[in-house]
Amino acid sequence: MRYAVLFPGQGSQRVGMGADLFETRSDRLVDVADRVLGWSLREVCLDGPEERLTATEHAQPALYALAYQLWTELSERVGHPPVAAAGHSLGEYTALAAAGAFPFETGLGLVDRRARAMADAVARVGSGMAALLGVSDEMAERVAADRRLEGGRLWVANLNAPGQVVAAGALEDIGWLVGNARDLGIRRAIQLDVAGAFHTPLMEPARSKLDAALAGVQIRPLAFPVWANATARPVGKGDVRESLSRQITAPVRFGETIRGMAEAGIEAFVHVGPGDVTAGLARRAARGCRVMVASSIAEVEGVADGLGY
Repeated sequence: MRYAVLFPGQGSQRVGMGADLFETRSDRLVDVADRVLGWSLREVCLDGPEERLTATEHAQPALYALAYQLWTELSERVGHPPVAAAGHSLGEYTALAAAGAFPFETGLGLVDRRARAMADAVARVGSGMAALLGVSDEMAERVAADRRLEGGRLWVANLNAPGQVVAAGALEDIGWLVGNARDLGIRRAIQLDVAGAFHTPLMEPARSKLDAALAGVQIRPLAFPVWANATARPVGKGDVRESLSRQITAPVRFGETIRGMAEAGIEAFVHVGPGDVTAGLARRAARGCRVMVASSIAEVEGVADGLGY
């Protein structure tokens, strides 16, 4: 079966996640992770509290580490590589590490730098995000562009699936969007409980810091194609740094990515990591394709069986 793996982004974290993984790979998830991060990954994941785990600088490295470990569990059992991979936002780092672009430890260091840089950028200006329901990608783009023409700071940040768009910008613009959604032709706008306007120009200060970190990373050949958030196309080995740099201020084109993968012949999508968010998006964007979830070692076993290996 031609399958692709999908890795989650920030928002999929929950206190208690990864208990089975910490038992099986304490060398990677405790010894290596704690040395790279300077704090206890196990303690934050298992004990929280929620406010601590949800903080950008903790949530992103935690999700990367656990999703990568679930990937190694899956790859060992399946024994046959995926045809392609993609990740939602920070999940793109997990996808690249899974494909061999850089080692786990290198990727964890990059995600740590990215998360701290984004947290610093958020602290500079009050900003947020809102999920837009019942709106086309084109209309959402038009609403954001019109608001910017009026002096606002509002952009489309995530194009997740048909009818599911996320906008981001300054808090006053998010408030305006939520309050005027119906008049703007949007069925409903829901402000999200996130730290700031990710994947917009408001993250430009974080991009420069990330570029400095990326410059020192050696990129190795990919074992299978990884589709980039910013272009919704497979990224070439020579374009990995630019793809990750651009991603931090550009919209995540996840729905388009899933549709492109399905059109390229993918028969099944496997969400690998905590939660099941990318599985839900795949079901909406690629109807007819099989979708599976591997968010624990027990589920990995089921997925391996389902893939027929």
